[in-house]
Amino acid sequence: MADIFGYLKRRGGISFAEDPFNEVDNLVLAVLSYTDLNGIVDDSFNKVDLETADREYFEKHSRRKARKSIFHFVRAPLLMDYMLKGGRFRDTLLTKYVDIVNSDKDMQMAAVTFLLSDGSAYVAFRGTDTTVTGWKEDFKMSYLPETEGQLSAVRYLNEVGKEIPGPIRVGGHSKGGNFAVYAAAFCDREIQDRIITVYTNDGPGFRSEVMERDAYKRILPKVVSIIPDTSVVGMLLTSNVGPIVVKSKDIGLMQHDAMTWMIRRNRFMQTKQSAAGSFISSSQKEWLSNLDDESREMFVNTLFSFFEATGMSTFGEIIVNGRTSTKKMLVTMKNLPKEKQAVMVSVMGGLLQSSRHVAAGRIRIIRNRYRRTDRRKK
Repeated sequence: MADIFGYLKRRGGISFAEDPFNEVDNLVLAVLSYTDLNGIVDDSFNKVDLETADREYFEKHSRRKARKSIFHFVRAPLLMDYMLKGGRFRDTLLTKYVDIVNSDKDMQMAAVTFLLSDGSAYVAFRGTDTTVTGWKEDFKMSYLPETEGQLSAVRYLNEVGKEIPGPIRVGGHSKGGNFAVYAAAFCDREIQDRIITVYTNDGPGFRSEVMERDAYKRILPKVVSIIPDTSVVGMLLTSNVGPIVVKSKDIGLMQHDAMTWMIRRNRFMQTKQSAAGSFISSSQKEWLSNLDDESREMFVNTLFSFFEATGMSTFGEIIVNGRTSTKKMLVTMKNLPKEKQAVMVSVMGGLLQSSRHVAAGRIRIIRNRYRRTDRRKK
């Protein structure tokens, strides 16, 4: 068993001619898109080779810090070191890097395009970063048919498709997976027709009105959804795509870190959704089904008003300045209008009620199975 680093170490020397692009290659590039390429790859279609990107990145950042980090978005640049050791990715070119955060529009979208030696392009959308704005946009997906980030992703894919010829793959991890599917569904038709596969790696789904559109139905056969056995993010909303469920060496929410996903040769090690994953999925769906869009919107805006009150732009800053952050959030909570306090209590109470209801249903199923088994023994 291996993770993506082990995959590159063992199979990075196998060319695409010998072993065509696969689901694990997709994850390597989706995770690599977390790398901060500002000042290295610009937003034009100038091409930068992987060796240059690697060298210039680590001239600015510490390899030692990346190796010691527990966060996938900090460790992601280390993938370049491994990719350069084998011929599979060594000749990869990077182009069209964008990194947009607009707090006024609650929008965060970052993407980069990889030009591979097999003649194809992989358009990678970055997942949620540590910005408060990025996470708020994730939550807004629950009550908006489309977000500014999704629309920006469509524009990006159209620009890439018009400039770069040949077959295209699109993918991303977490919110990046959602953006990948949305962009592939609603890009220009001639570009959509050139798309080979769309990968959403533990990415959230969509509201029903999105999935009912013809453009979404058209791209659906090309979508590959990959989730860990205890997926949380990937179970938000729905997508009408049966996922590939993979084993992870971690547990619970930590399985969202795609660097924990297990690989054998050139495929993920598949398994079934865990009991915890099934419980979380059912609870989330029941909870959201009992909330109208107005309640969802008020809940999200109120929740993030606490974080925004700190005046800090990332959750890292909020955590580091814990005492100051907590004081400011408590003041905001104290001054919250009564109607918003009531919504917060109601929504959180609804989540607990949904969890209890799902748990009770599962207990009844287990009890009935036990009784049937016991009767057979008698």
